[in-house]
Amino acid sequence: MTGAVAVPAGRRRPPADRFDRRLLPSMMLGAILNPINSSIIAVALVPIALAFGAPAAQTAWLVSALYVATAIGQPVVGRLVDRFGPRPVYLVGVSLTGIAGIIGMLAPALWVLVVARVILGFGTCAGYPSAMSLIRRESDRAGIASPAGVLTVLSVSTQTVAVIGPTLGGLLIGLGGWRATFAVNIPLSLACLVLGAVTLPREPRRADAASQRRPFDLLGIALFTATLVTLLFFLMAPAVSTLWLLGVAVAAACLFAWRELRAHEPFIDVRVFAGNVPLIVTFGRAVLAAVVSYAFLYGYTQWLEDDRGLDPTATGLLLLPTFVVGIAVASLTGRRAEVRAKLIVGAAAQLVACGMLLFATSASPLWYLAAIGVIIGIPQGLVNLAVQNALFHQADPVRIGASSGLLRTFMYLGAILAAAASGLFFPVRADDAGLRGLATVMVVAALVLLASAVMDRSLGRVDRLARGAA
Repeated sequence: MTGAVAVPAGRRRPPADRFDRRLLPSMMLGAILNPINSSIIAVALVPIALAFGAPAAQTAWLVSALYVATAIGQPVVGRLVDRFGPRPVYLVGVSLTGIAGIIGMLAPALWVLVVARVILGFGTCAGYPSAMSLIRRESDRAGIASPAGVLTVLSVSTQTVAVIGPTLGGLLIGLGGWRATFAVNIPLSLACLVLGAVTLPREPRRADAASQRRPFDLLGIALFTATLVTLLFFLMAPAVSTLWLLGVAVAAACLFAWRELRAHEPFIDVRVFAGNVPLIVTFGRAVLAAVVSYAFLYGYTQWLEDDRGLDPTATGLLLLPTFVVGIAVASLTGRRAEVRAKLIVGAAAQLVACGMLLFATSASPLWYLAAIGVIIGIPQGLVNLAVQNALFHQADPVRIGASSGLLRTFMYLGAILAAAASGLFFPVRADDAGLRGLATVMVVAALVLLASAVMDRSLGRVDRLARGAA
């Protein structure tokens, strides 16, 4: 959607040549709902298992439920943002987040918690594509080709802040038990509702408003969902006996591509993505970066509690340097245009940290473990920012919401791969041998990410676009 945007009553029209920073609080608060909820559960799994007498295989669904819902919901919600605008989608999403918080806080059984996590997955999908859509609109209105500062704040909000989830979760559990990790969504959603209602622009009446009433591509969404669900379920428990799931995923993907090539208004225009190789490579980098980040976030955290013997609060505090370093690095480098340099330095830092994990044992001193957290914070601040900025310049502006949603979907695909690797190397408990196996997978992912950044010449064009706009 293009054109002027209606300004809510009582809100002055934004400056003609500057980004309207009154949008930032609602954008950033909405954007953190998903990463916070994806990571806060890491230190709550053991207390929840004890509360309901459930084995680890059952509590793992609390992680997987949000992964699957988010992976499916992000591009769907992104398409809704492209079609109906960010404001209504944002307000519905944060409302669902609050409802999920209430359900989780009062849940009498584990399956109810899983339902709450599914609702959380869909509800928290709205923040990121809404924010990217608003950034694109505001940039076009103000004539800013590359809003590096705003993109940096968004990166800090969506990715770097995810690392504080275990720290926040540990503190909340210490104060109010594991139910507090769900209840925290209630005040957050209320704040988002108030800020969104006051600051987010309404959609103007348009001559082509009839396009909003066209039938949505429900068949395309159904086939996309079938592809992701079967693929993700296979990745969560890969085995010969579940290969049929992979076959179903491939068949559903082929039907999805066939459908979208013939749809009048496709859910995902596969022609656009097929002709945009740099964007596809960016999605691949998102997968690789997420494998390392989430393997660290969940696998390493589980090892700290199981084998190193730390309680949830101590584990969360040990991961705090990762959060602090990530924010500091993103803040210091965010206004620099170089996407390729960020990727190379970030991937190299990942490689160093993963190499250190190979030598970590239950007898390793705390300073060594803290050093790993500090180093892994560097790519947390660089790689995610670079991937996000690359997408901003590579994606079709008209479909920025759907493209942003797909970026998050690929990130959660990486998270699923990380979870599958954790399950493979930690079949019973997280021990030293399992950590070495998981660290080996992380080293390989970091190496491939580094090689892709060094060899990709198309990143030079992105750098030139960013520098020319700076």
